[in-house]
Amino acid sequence: MTLPDFYRDDLRRLEQASRRRTLAPRSGRDFSSNDYLGLARSEQLREAAIAALRRGVDLGSGGSRLLRGNTAEHETLEAEAARFFGSEAALFIATGFAANSLLFATLPQPDDLILYDALVHASAHEGMRLSRAPGESFAHNDANAAEDAIRRWRRAGGTGTPWIAIETLYSMDGDRAPIVDFAALAERMDAMLLVDEAHAVGVHGPEGRGLAAALRGRENVVVLATCGKALGCEGALILLPANLRDFIVNRGRSFIFSTAPSPLIAAIVRESLAIIEQADDRRARLQALVVRASRAVAPLGIAPSGSQVQPVPIGDDARAMEIAAALQARGFDVRGIRPPTVPDGTARLRVSITLNTDDQAIDELATALGELL
Repeated sequence: MTLPDFYRDDLRRLEQASRRRTLAPRSGRDFSSNDYLGLARSEQLREAAIAALRRGVDLGSGGSRLLRGNTAEHETLEAEAARFFGSEAALFIATGFAANSLLFATLPQPDDLILYDALVHASAHEGMRLSRAPGESFAHNDANAAEDAIRRWRRAGGTGTPWIAIETLYSMDGDRAPIVDFAALAERMDAMLLVDEAHAVGVHGPEGRGLAAALRGRENVVVLATCGKALGCEGALILLPANLRDFIVNRGRSFIFSTAPSPLIAAIVRESLAIIEQADDRRARLQALVVRASRAVAPLGIAPSGSQVQPVPIGDDARAMEIAAALQARGFDVRGIRPPTVPDGTARLRVSITLNTDDQAIDELATALGELL
């Protein structure tokens, strides 16, 4: 058969709008990864992998967790993660995207309402597409707007549970949520709080437990902690009350029908947790680099984000990609971010500060930006 024209035509439209994506090998100095603490290539994690293999840990799980895929490595990781993060229970999922989608698709029920920050991750939107509960966005970081939406829903006859979805540190803007305000709102309105800590775990909070560490263990809080960013590994941990964990095991279709994550990866994540618990020195070095970057870009009229994610606003899609390509040609691995990842008209460079760089590279990047902007 001949493929329909739709695919070729759609790619052409993306190309014309400067939105066609391509895969490229990594090269240049790292200003784009989420390996914030520089653990992905660390000797500690290499040695943890070797030690796990030597003691006979399998590479593959061989089945779903409900069949033969459930191993001691999975269960030990989940027990240690629950202890480390202070939650009643934990569930290990193969990727952060899959974990977030699973949460939204499974936990909210038909009579409930999902209220989500306008800038939550695509994985949350994917889960909401599969959810039986209706969803409504509220203005970014605006707890008052979320409260107004709950009150309107109640007046209109809403009887279920509101689920408020936020991120603690937003991946494309680098700003933080007013967590205390949202926690108070959830208590006041008998709501559940879904908290995505993907870009905060390992970097922020006491012993790297995240910006929402003080909320862990509450019955109305569910937290997502990904392992593929500051932890230098892959997968995600859902931190939640034990009865909700049991509900997902019984009702979460993507959990029930997916092959379990690699036991070897589970063993490595355990080591990652042990490392970040003792990584105040790494966090201090990273914060020093963040301060350096903030001071370097401020003279260019770029508002410092105050976090390890520093956006450089451009606006036009094509120009954002042109500047990114020029930086890459100079040896800086900086990527352009375009819609639909970010709202229309807000294309940008996303500069990621990690321990894979240093002061000199940051200063040289700022100089290059000044010449190109």
